[in-house]
Amino acid sequence: MFWHAICNIISERETFPKMKLKDIILFIVLLPSVSFAVTDTLRLTLDEAIEIAQSRSSDAKVARHTFLAAEWSYKFHKANYLPTLTFTSGPSLNRVISKITQPDGTSLFVEQNQLSTNATLSLTQNVPFTGGQLFLKSSLLRQDEFANGSVAYNSQPVIIGYQQTLFGYNSLKWDKRIEPVRYDAAKKSYDESMELIASRTVSFFFNVAQAQSVYEIAMYNSASADTLSRYARGRYNIGTITENEMLQLELNRITAETNVLDARNLLDDAVQSLRSYLALDNDIIIEVEADTKTPACKADAEKAIRLAYEHNPTPMEYKIAALSSHSNLAQAKAASGLKADLYIQFGLSQTARNLHDSYRSPLDQQYVSIGLTLPILDWGRGKGRVRIAESNVNLVETQVEQAYKDFENNIIKMVRQFNLQAHRVESAEKTASLAQRRYEVARHLYLQGKSTILDLNTATQEKDYARRSHINAIATFWELYYGLRSLTGGKIFTE
Repeated sequence: MFWHAICNIISERETFPKMKLKDIILFIVLLPSVSFAVTDTLRLTLDEAIEIAQSRSSDAKVARHTFLAAEWSYKFHKANYLPTLTFTSGPSLNRVISKITQPDGTSLFVEQNQLSTNATLSLTQNVPFTGGQLFLKSSLLRQDEFANGSVAYNSQPVIIGYQQTLFGYNSLKWDKRIEPVRYDAAKKSYDESMELIASRTVSFFFNVAQAQSVYEIAMYNSASADTLSRYARGRYNIGTITENEMLQLELNRITAETNVLDARNLLDDAVQSLRSYLALDNDIIIEVEADTKTPACKADAEKAIRLAYEHNPTPMEYKIAALSSHSNLAQAKAASGLKADLYIQFGLSQTARNLHDSYRSPLDQQYVSIGLTLPILDWGRGKGRVRIAESNVNLVETQVEQAYKDFENNIIKMVRQFNLQAHRVESAEKTASLAQRRYEVARHLYLQGKSTILDLNTATQEKDYARRSHINAIATFWELYYGLRSLTGGKIFTE
């Protein structure tokens, strides 16, 4: 199972070039611990968590299978424009008593006992420009009459022909315009999915980081509250603090102990969610190492919009919607007007009692057929279909025009939020540092009897809130970072 999984990852790397060698190495390192349920602690950085998610998570598997389906759909589309070679055969045995009408009008019942064996080799080629089909065929028919033991052959060595619907809907032409765009959108959608997986991983990762921080704060506060509670009993015994203040510190100690239990439960839930998303075994203990430093990068709105139009699948989807509406209009117009089916065939044919003679001195044959269909009275149904399709084209064009504006505005908004978030991270870091220093001062002053318990509690709350806010600010930064990468195909911070 271990090597089978590795082979699967390596084979997928050919289809998904974004899977780097380090992804495979990381997978090889992790898989044994998953397979053999080793309970060692797995310490993850954000980059490592993202690499695992992009290779192992269910979202990554869905993205890969979705892309593979789109790839096979495009291959199927391309095959429609390539020659097709087909062999067909339909032997039939007919043993029956048939009623045969004679020249004088009477009827006789004649026993028939015959075997028909035929074989046809066909080469067909679709013509995208016209929507028709060229074909080249060669066929042979053998007829065995068991009643008298006779054998007859009918050969058609070469038959060449062309067939198509005139004035009809040319699906080949429209597919040739739509399907390449759809496949291009699928490739860009896969790249976008990888960045969105990174963004989602950021959320799970920093939920654990925040829970770890809350747990560490709770443990620290519990130890501090226990120390202060014991200190308060001593001061109360010598009469330097009131009973109310001593009871408040005892209440703080009990509350801090309860907070430890709640924080532990919160941490376990966050770790389980991350572990589940990364598709890791439940026996693996996860700790995250959140870097408090963020890269010094700034996004440019114009550049982001340009890259989004080049690498994001959303504009391609708008284009597909517009092309599909025009395709539906062409189909509605073709269905409401004159239709003609053209069939032309030229070839050679011969019949004989033996196989060799059936190919000797073949006779030429021609066949031309034109079928016409013209609606005369349909009570406006054809015209109605055209009007509906025209209205839908106008509707889609209006929606697409607005969608492009919303798409650009969303990018501008996200760029503005990202650039602002870098300043928020810096401010949150300074605030957390100052709050920690203020708490230390407040605790020292309280121990010296120079401040009240109210001041200490306030400083403690501000310290805890500032630390949580700092981690939240970092998490938001990375979510916006990968959000912008998903909009630009991962190019915004690399060009």
